[in-house]
Amino acid sequence: MSRRTSPFRPGTVLALLAVGSLAFVLLLYSLGQGWTGGEDRDGGNHAAANGLNGYSGLVTLLERTGSEVAVSRNPADMHEYGLLVLTPPLMTDPAELDEIIEQRRERAAGPTLLILPKWMAMPVPEMDGVESEAGWVTLMGSMSPPWFSELEMADGAELAIGQTGEWQGLGRGGDLPDETQVQALLADTMSSMRTLVVDGEGDVLAAELVQSRDYAGEDPWPVIVVFEPDLMNNYGMAESERARLALQLVDEASAGENLPVRFDLSLNGLGAAENLLTLAFRPPFLAATLCMLLAALVIGWRAFRRFGPAVAEAPAMSQGKRQLARNGAALLQRVKRWHLLKQPYEDMVGRRVARTLGLRNAETDAREHAIDRALARRGHEGPNFSRLAADLRNAERPRDILRAARRLRTFERTLTQ
Repeated sequence: MSRRTSPFRPGTVLALLAVGSLAFVLLLYSLGQGWTGGEDRDGGNHAAANGLNGYSGLVTLLERTGSEVAVSRNPADMHEYGLLVLTPPLMTDPAELDEIIEQRRERAAGPTLLILPKWMAMPVPEMDGVESEAGWVTLMGSMSPPWFSELEMADGAELAIGQTGEWQGLGRGGDLPDETQVQALLADTMSSMRTLVVDGEGDVLAAELVQSRDYAGEDPWPVIVVFEPDLMNNYGMAESERARLALQLVDEASAGENLPVRFDLSLNGLGAAENLLTLAFRPPFLAATLCMLLAALVIGWRAFRRFGPAVAEAPAMSQGKRQLARNGAALLQRVKRWHLLKQPYEDMVGRRVARTLGLRNAETDAREHAIDRALARRGHEGPNFSRLAADLRNAERPRDILRAARRLRTFERTLTQ
């Protein structure tokens, strides 16, 4: 038994499966890339923010000057090879920051550029006559990060915010966007850092951490700390000399090599899980992925190369009088109680024969004799009904019971023809 042909064409089904597969792959990719509907332009001090305290301008500047730049949401990317730019917020765990820098040094993953926060900002309020774009902020004041003194690199050094004049360093000089709120490392408290940029009072705006050589006797990758974020944030990129200084600081951190630059967003609360699509093709998950793809191809091939329509399965439970009779017969066959059929079948045939002859139903013996007399008056030739009924009652073996029952059925059929 076969069903009728499917109303859907194989090409339609194949197109539906292809669209569904592509949508699933896009979902995995979007989760890994952080396309979850969240707004990156949240007014924070990170590489995806376009406010005054953000660093999207530095990202664009590096891209347009030929650098390979990436903005990462995955904490695991911190250990990838290249220059890592960290822009932690004012509320950061110093132990986590120390661990990141130490692991990069142990793995020789590349240089690290740490830009300390300073500004407290809030989104530009919606007011009549004030034009602003999404992500623009209003600077509410400045504050040094309270966790800096807890870093291992600090080693007793102190930060301060105050008024100063111009900045100088790396062969350049200029002014700052807000000279009344400049964050610097006090020169008289600095111990393990090499000065790169200073302000008018000689306090440090950017410096390189002095590190000892590793076990192999090689110099470790540089770790540069920018204490004044206005040297590199969007506020500072508004002036060309500060933009050139930002490029020099990146080049100084890269030790003169053309390294890929990666800006981290996970410390700013914009982290995301590793791209599931990429993870599926990495060991140890690669073997499982290949097995799943192979199984999908086999299932698809079997589905489209099948010969003929699908075979319809028989219903688990048939309905109707015939099925009821079959179920009862199967039960009797299973329990081997064939003798229970004799009396009911004789009574059933006897009532039908009596009804055919126009006789009233009576007791079994009286009905049998009445049938014999009625048939004798009609000139019936053949065995009497009473004798056939007696043969059924006297039968013991299943074969004899079935043979006697067939004779009664044949006798009944001859009367109705």
